[in-house]
Amino acid sequence: MCLLLSFSLVVAGCAGGGTKENGGGSAAAGGTASSAESPSEPLSIQFITPSYADVPDMQNEYWSEWQQRTNTRLDVEWVPSGDYDTKFDLVLASGGLPEVIVATNVTRPTLLNAIRQGAFWDLTPLLGDFSEYPNLKNNSEANVWNYMRVDGKIYGIPRNRPHIDVGLNIRKDWLDKFNLPIPTTLDEYAEALRTFVKGDPDGNGKPDTIGLLGHGFLLADGDGAFEAAFGALDPVYDSEGGLIKDWLTPNYTEMVAWFRGLYADGVLPKEFSAIKKTQAEEIFQTGRAASYARNIWRNYTWETEIRKVQPEAEVIALPPMQGPGGVSVNLATPFSGAFFISKQVPEEKVREILNFFEQTTTLEETDYNYYGIENVHHTIVDGQPQLTALGIEQVTANGTGALFPLAYNNKMKVINPAAPKAYNDAVLDSVQVFTEQGKINAFSIISSEKWTAAWPRFEAEWQSMVIKAIVGKISMEEYAEYVAGLNERPEFKEAYQEFAKAYQEKIATGN
Repeated sequence: MCLLLSFSLVVAGCAGGGTKENGGGSAAAGGTASSAESPSEPLSIQFITPSYADVPDMQNEYWSEWQQRTNTRLDVEWVPSGDYDTKFDLVLASGGLPEVIVATNVTRPTLLNAIRQGAFWDLTPLLGDFSEYPNLKNNSEANVWNYMRVDGKIYGIPRNRPHIDVGLNIRKDWLDKFNLPIPTTLDEYAEALRTFVKGDPDGNGKPDTIGLLGHGFLLADGDGAFEAAFGALDPVYDSEGGLIKDWLTPNYTEMVAWFRGLYADGVLPKEFSAIKKTQAEEIFQTGRAASYARNIWRNYTWETEIRKVQPEAEVIALPPMQGPGGVSVNLATPFSGAFFISKQVPEEKVREILNFFEQTTTLEETDYNYYGIENVHHTIVDGQPQLTALGIEQVTANGTGALFPLAYNNKMKVINPAAPKAYNDAVLDSVQVFTEQGKINAFSIISSEKWTAAWPRFEAEWQSMVIKAIVGKISMEEYAEYVAGLNERPEFKEAYQEFAKAYQEKIATGN
């Protein structure tokens, strides 16, 4: 089940941030797609899409039923996710496009160049006012179609994903052990973590508890939550009206200083910047860390694993905590890449493909993506689907979410199919406030050619400076001076102007 959850919670691909999580909506069942009538002949569609597990058998029960209910014949080239960006760029360069290709990053320079060179259909006039595509309009996040625009036109069909995803998760049983309340501010959170690293919460007699765990440079999945709390996700402009990249804002520098204090107090592990994701997961689920920012659905699985060595374990997602510039909730970008239709496809078939996306962007079909066929891939237990052995085998990351947009809802990355319904309901209820208070990172939506060209020359050096500042090898004054120098570079100033223009077009003006 743990392996399944690693697979089954990828929402239409990992590169965009996106892992497929367990879905909400009504329980899936066999049946037909939501179209009123299906054409007599199956619609054949060629796809290239990333694969996050073994290539599926398109003739198995899961895929056979899916193609029957959608009246399609799918010709899919599944590309291992680790090789996908390379394959994507090669396909664009060769001109040998399939009918539909998945772009996991809609700001990828090669994609934008291909769009501007006429490789893909401009869908703006076909979609029109969406009166013919109510599911694509109403079952997508409210602003996502604006996020899809390139030079004011829509080329991509968004692969919907929920806003609620990553939480700052903590061992509530340890809070209870030390008679600490659930933190509501960053100061309270930091104090709780200091208490844990000094207080031997696991009772093994060793000062080996990690307070705040992450993976990769800084904290990876947790970075956005802390950026939000320090106001680094709010637009910050330079004196010329350019939109400064979040990493180089004064707010981010203030966050680095805060981490510096946690490191000095022993809350961060000494090797924090070198920890890999698999290492971090193993550390947390064996009860050696107090707090770890990852997908909320994982808490039940981790709690179950931790209880094998610490029977009282309880893992919760913290509520929004007040920081100096906001609250600690970074909402996920509400899409995980997009589908693009080759300009070589005749217009009549483009309309058929759009109808396929329209007919499958429903909660019913989204539930099928996560659970398959009732009494084949899942049974209903306590009012919610529970996967069978065949479901575990066939309902994987390569589910139909890779091939249709999904319907937007905020259950996908919260609900854990192994958990009791009462547990899932309680967690889902507790995190609804995230959508009201959290913020997305605009830089996951907007792009700048100048930034893309310039930043790779400085990224490794900047990361090294951040780490040096946190561990005390340089002063915060030295770090701030370094950032100020970057912000004065002409290429960065030009990039900030491009960011400001893109922000105004895609985000500030809304739909």
